[in-house]
Amino acid sequence: MKTPYRFLLPFFLSLLFSLPLLANNPEEGTGIIKGTVTTSDGKTVADVSVQIKGTARGTLTDEAGRFELRKLAEGSYTLEFSYAGFAPTEQTVQVTEGKITQASVQLSISNKELSTVVVTSNRKFRAGKVSPSLRLTTPILEAPQNIQVITKGLITDQQSFDMLEGIQRNVSGAQKVEHWDNYARINMRGSQLTAFRNGVNVSMPWGPLTEDMSMVDRIEFVKGPAGFMLANGEPSGFYNVVTKKPSGISKGEASFSLGSFDLYRTTLDLDGKLSKDGRLLYRLNLMGQLKGSHRDFEYNNRYSIVPVIKYLVDDNTSLTLEYTHQFSQMNVVGSNYSFSNRAYADLPRNFTTSEANLDPSRIKDNSVLAIFDHRFNDAWKFTAQASYLNYNQVGQSIWPWGFAQTNDSLMQRGISIWDALGTNKSGQMFLNGEVSTGGIVHRILGGVDMGHKDYYADWNQGAALGGPNFNIYKPVYGTVTTADIPVWDRSKDIRERGVRYNNAYRSFYAQDELGFLDNKLRLTLAGRYTTNKDINPYSGNSTKSKFTPRAGLSYSINKSTAAYAVYDQSFVANFGADWQGRSFDPQTATNMELGLKKDWFGGKWNTAIAAYQITRNNVLTADLEHANPATGQFTYQRQSGQTQTKGVEVDIKGELVRNLEAVVNYAFTEAVVTRDSDPRIVGNQVAGATRHIQNSWLSYKITDGKLAGLRFSLGYQYQAGRSSWFVFDKTESGLPEYFRLDGGVSYNTGKFGVNLNVNNLTNKYLYSGAPNGAGYYWQAEPGINSRVTVAYRF
Repeated sequence: MKTPYRFLLPFFLSLLFSLPLLANNPEEGTGIIKGTVTTSDGKTVADVSVQIKGTARGTLTDEAGRFELRKLAEGSYTLEFSYAGFAPTEQTVQVTEGKITQASVQLSISNKELSTVVVTSNRKFRAGKVSPSLRLTTPILEAPQNIQVITKGLITDQQSFDMLEGIQRNVSGAQKVEHWDNYARINMRGSQLTAFRNGVNVSMPWGPLTEDMSMVDRIEFVKGPAGFMLANGEPSGFYNVVTKKPSGISKGEASFSLGSFDLYRTTLDLDGKLSKDGRLLYRLNLMGQLKGSHRDFEYNNRYSIVPVIKYLVDDNTSLTLEYTHQFSQMNVVGSNYSFSNRAYADLPRNFTTSEANLDPSRIKDNSVLAIFDHRFNDAWKFTAQASYLNYNQVGQSIWPWGFAQTNDSLMQRGISIWDALGTNKSGQMFLNGEVSTGGIVHRILGGVDMGHKDYYADWNQGAALGGPNFNIYKPVYGTVTTADIPVWDRSKDIRERGVRYNNAYRSFYAQDELGFLDNKLRLTLAGRYTTNKDINPYSGNSTKSKFTPRAGLSYSINKSTAAYAVYDQSFVANFGADWQGRSFDPQTATNMELGLKKDWFGGKWNTAIAAYQITRNNVLTADLEHANPATGQFTYQRQSGQTQTKGVEVDIKGELVRNLEAVVNYAFTEAVVTRDSDPRIVGNQVAGATRHIQNSWLSYKITDGKLAGLRFSLGYQYQAGRSSWFVFDKTESGLPEYFRLDGGVSYNTGKFGVNLNVNNLTNKYLYSGAPNGAGYYWQAEPGINSRVTVAYRF
């Protein structure tokens, strides 16, 4: 299985650069076409496809609905305008040498076209612009940053129901390394990504509850530091979950899903207007799910309610209010692990240490988001937003206390309370603008960013579960009675009995993107000043401040190709304390990066290549010398020193040829410890880093004949050179190569659609894990499994 994959990288690189522009292009000249795309009620539309008929020349409208086509020879051109939910429109214009031709168009909603375009759109795997929550007005192609967008269409095609179900496969170098069924831990570029939701940093030490995809419009992965863009985050980058907002179009969709392991799921998405004048808009997403597992006594039953209201005060001002309520009832935390002193994967993948009569863990995730937008004119816009998140977990966790000294088949199971409360208050105000000084165009961004996080956790009550003779190779369940299960003392509020992690920060940032040579050359200069305050019950208060500069350069080789270079720094808090109760210094990092981006055939598909180096200081690693006396687990961390990550990433996304959409990516990551208080660790591969990650997802649809509407999908995930996520020692062998094959078949006609996906088609035993003292622990994925979704659009 090793040899074939080693030839994939040369193939992808040759694909990136060797495909010429085979389509018929108009001759170059000095003519220009400019215009704006609006709806019938006068609202501008972003990301509309504007194509010169019969050629590969095209573009997308920006956030203000504007588009521009340059270097056109004199003559007549027919422009094709297409966008999901609207009828295709054509307009013929006459171009004169050296002149600007205006070509504005108005799109009309078509119910018939809505059901067709949403299903068969060629653009659903790629996006040309970021969401407003990323603050940027620059198109992705021109931004000096590697940004990858996972669209709703791609999520639907793969039938991912939450962040734990393979979302990361669509971005080069991203990998899910561990989870507890409640939140996702995704690594990239040698460290964990920071979780954002609608532009707000929602990361907690353990949480928040992973977002259900029923409420998600897109997921944006931003690689490298980006403090100028959002709140503090890891130097490797962050992912931003963008929830659905009102569109102003009255439409809806209901779905019902069935799947392996007793999966039952239903969703409802309603979008429309609450007032006749169209100024009060709404969006409502509902989801309910019952979900079992390939392991006994394991489940995750969830529901979510997400209403959004948007009020258009006038043509330039809007106010959006969003409430998110997610609830999860799940098995005892830790039951998805297997343990052995002998080797990885020497137990069946359905092995569990849990019991049927253990109380479930219950999680409530509530958040409120308010956004105020005001556009002063076409060039300047002000945004203010505030959010509050409350994460409440009441549950327990299970973990082995050890094995018998004379028989490593016999385990003593332990159980402990795990209650948690997290609150997150944040606020941002920022200003976007554009101004010209002489021949230089300035795209200006400036703002203030503030946040305050409290996290309380109680895992300090524990007890043995059953006797010391639980045989992992011949497990017998049901011997633990209700009387054997401890009752936890919750008489005090968790704020009194829990360990408190606290972080507060305030930041000021400014950025100027200077455009030279008719905006072909763009120089970005930015800086952020952050004051970070940690409050620790053991070591008291710690306040640190730091200025982090940023410089970027982007050059448009032509309208569809851009090269960039960027230097950036980051500054982020290290939560918690070591085994002696001493708080950690904040983590600092620098990133140097070069990249090349290209849109092919009018933006039908695009490519991005990036090479980078990240140096991180004050890095936290696992402390395997001091166990937590309350649980016997190695839960402490220590500040180890410095790591350096170098890598190359390739992303390909969009419609490669007619009716064939693809997501193909590859990442080479070399992450090592370069400085540590323990010299034995220097040179180690960074825990959770994988040298080679290569993913592909292909989807072909039939658009003509009796089989029109039928789609076939096939994809795989491949990883080699994996290290364990928690700790990696040179004396331990790495995790084996990983290969998973998935496929799907769907059929959509009119308002009705059905989608079948089958995962792990080869039924391989797949897992991730880490050393555990003298032994090992791991999480095994399910074997071959399937799910089918029936959807109705109205």
